[in-house]
This record gives sequence, C-alpha cells and structure tokens, in this order.
Amino acid sequence: MELLVVGSGYVGLVTGACLSEMGHSVTCLDINEDKIKLLKKGAIPIYEPGLQEMIRRNCKCGRLHFTTNFDKAVPKSNVCFLAVDTPCGEGGEANLDSLKSAVTSIAERMTGYLIFVNKSTSPVGTTREIDSLINRVLEERNIELCYDVVSNPEFLKEGNALQDFMKPDRIIIGTDSEEAAKIMKSLYAPFMLSHQRVLLMDPASAEMTKYAANAMLATRISFMNELSGLCELNGADINKVRVGIGSDTRIGYNYLYPGLGYGGSCLPKDLKALRKQAEKLTYDTPLLNAIEEVNEKQRHSLGAKIIAYFAESGGTAQKTVAILGLAFKPETDDMRYAPSLILIRQLLAQGALLRLYDPVASESAQKVIPDHQNITWCESEMEAAAGADAIALVTEWKQFRFLDFDTLLKQMRGTAFFDGRNQYDPKQMVARGFDYFCVGHRPKFFLQTKN
Repeated sequence: MELLVVGSGYVGLVTGACLSEMGHSVTCLDINEDKIKLLKKGAIPIYEPGLQEMIRRNCKCGRLHFTTNFDKAVPKSNVCFLAVDTPCGEGGEANLDSLKSAVTSIAERMTGYLIFVNKSTSPVGTTREIDSLINRVLEERNIELCYDVVSNPEFLKEGNALQDFMKPDRIIIGTDSEEAAKIMKSLYAPFMLSHQRVLLMDPASAEMTKYAANAMLATRISFMNELSGLCELNGADINKVRVGIGSDTRIGYNYLYPGLGYGGSCLPKDLKALRKQAEKLTYDTPLLNAIEEVNEKQRHSLGAKIIAYFAESGGTAQKTVAILGLAFKPETDDMRYAPSLILIRQLLAQGALLRLYDPVASESAQKVIPDHQNITWCESEMEAAAGADAIALVTEWKQFRFLDFDTLLKQMRGTAFFDGRNQYDPKQMVARGFDYFCVGHRPKFFLQTKN
C-alpha cells in the first residue's frame, strides 16, 4: 500500500518509520526543506530511542522516502496520514491552520479515491471540517472524486514511542465509512497479530477520546501532586500512600507518581484546548480548571523549597545550584513545558548561580534558555556538582539512579539535595550526609533524623 505522511515531526516520523517497518511504501512529506534535507542524510531532528536506526534501515531498503513535493507524493498515495502540529492558540484553542493548509494542498492534487487519516490532535468536529474543506476544494476544481476522512488519534509516549506504535494498547478508528474502516483495519492488522485492539467508533467520539485520555492522565498526576503537598505537612509518606491506593485494582499504579507537574507537548495544550471547547459550548469545567491550577502550583514547588532552604543562610543570591536533567521527561530532548524552565527562572530571579546538565537535551535546552552570566553548561553530573551549594534532580534519567554520592558530596560545597522525582531513599540520603528534600515527605523530619 502506498502511504503518505504529511508532517515530519514527532508523530509523523514515528508513524512513517513504523509503517515502513511493516513493509509499506511510505513517503514522509514536510514543507520544511531543511528538515527533509536532514532526514535524507540519515539524521533526525528529534531524539527518540531507536527511531534513527529504524529510519535508516527502511530508507536503505527503499520503503521510506522523504520529500517536500506534494505534486509527486499525493497522486500515487492510497492513504494520507495528517500529522502536522496543532499548537495552542492565544486563547487556548487548538490552532488548525497548518492542518487545514495540508488538507487543501492534498485535495488540490488528489486524482482518485483517498483516505485522509487525521492523527493531529484536534477538537471534536475537526473531521467534519476537513470533509467540508476537501469538498469545497474539489468543487473549485470542478471534479468529483471519492474520499473518506478518518480520525485516528495517536497515543505515543515520548521515550517509548516505537514500542507504543508497534505494540499498541488500542487503535482508535473514527469513521462512518465501512470501506475506510476495512482499509484501516487491514493497514493496522500486522500490529495486532497477538490481540485484536482496534476500536471502531464515530469520528466525534474518536476525537474526544484523545482529549479524554490526556485529561485523565493529567488528573491523576495533579491529584497525586496535591496529596504530596498535604503529606509534607501532616507527616504521611506519599510513596507509601501511592502503593496503598495503587494496589486497589480499580485505581492501579500508572501515573500515580508525584513530581514536578506534567509537561511536554501534549497534556498542557490538550487540557487548554479541551477547556476552550467547553467554553465555546458554555459548559463549565471546574475539575479541568483545578487540574491546571494544581499543576501550575506544582511546577513552582521545587524552586520554592530551594529558596526557603537558603533563606536561613543569607538567601539564594550567589548560591550555586546544580540542576540535573532539563528535558520534561527522560528519553527525550523535548523542552516544551519542561519543569526545569520554571526552576531556572525562579532561581535566576533570586540571583543564584546555575550549573546545568542533561545527558541528551542540552542542545535543545540552549535554544530555549536565554544566555545568562549566571548559567554554566556542564557535560556531566560531576562537573555540574563542582562547588555546588545544592543539587536539584529535575529529570529522572536512568544514569542518575545510581550516582556516586560519596564523590558527589566531595565535589559539592554544600550538602543540600532536592529530589524532584523521589528517586532515592530519604533515610539513606540523610545517612550519606545530605540535607535531603523530596516530594511528599515532611522535610524537617529528615533533617531531624540526620541530627
């Protein structure tokens, strides 16, 4: 089957690579010439474990191609996946300009039956809008062609995207067309050899499912983060609470880890877009509003702890803080809505000296973090710790799980360790000589234990 993927960002590249891995002939199209030139050389503009190797392998086999040319790519395609960015607009709504532009460009060049598959996250009613747009373009061309529009939302986790695509929990296909449903099921059949995971539904329900899934994940994260603040005051241990409630099969363990709030490209913008949809329908969403409020508060919590700690020793000004991890999560270089950005702004405003290190995201981080005389970029965790009054763990990269704490402490000037991801055992950290602070524990308890 000849497949076209429009948009060579995160979703588009993973979609194109995985479909070509299953033997399809796939063309990835993007209007960004520099990006396509990069991809043709075998490099990729994002970091995702295993993706570059998969792309190179399928390009070598002749199954995966990259282009900027709609005229050549569209006429030969049977199915076109739309994987363009739908960023957050000024009012919080999803900006569909790029999506509509891509649909128009395809409709202007299609020559026969074509399935438009929308993988871009977009509000309920977008499938209907795309259908109307295609119909209008075909009328302007004075031509009658058959087509179908399918909503096929993606559920990829950055850092685990290839596994998510190749072995999906479910595949949502939103269409009212039996022909399109049949073709889409055939297309995804190789990904479901062990278990049938295709869920057919109407387009509106498919579009809503994507937003509902991300809203539920955000709800669980914010709920645990709100409880963690209460635990820090009443003496309970949020990690024990997590195990206690997670063992209930009605709840489960996933997405119950407290931390520094959710970030990345999906949850923040999708919550805003969902709220905007409700607002347009004059429907009140107090729960969604509270999720965002709790998350924003949590994103400032680590910086507040650091500032409070140094208030007892003359303030944060000229104190050196090593920040380990900059990306919003491990196994990615994505800096969108990263908690590290909030922390860096907070500490710079207090006059702190910052030593920054991330195993993968430093290059991406330097593009979004303005140059500042108080920032030093480091190439290892030990270099970052040199002369530091405090260390802040922000992103839980695997290499940070078993740090050489004895050497680390010798490198430091101070003894404070702020663990934003609860990676370490509090009592062990205190026994090693750290003033240790984490999420969901009463800080003074550990300092008293140390003494």
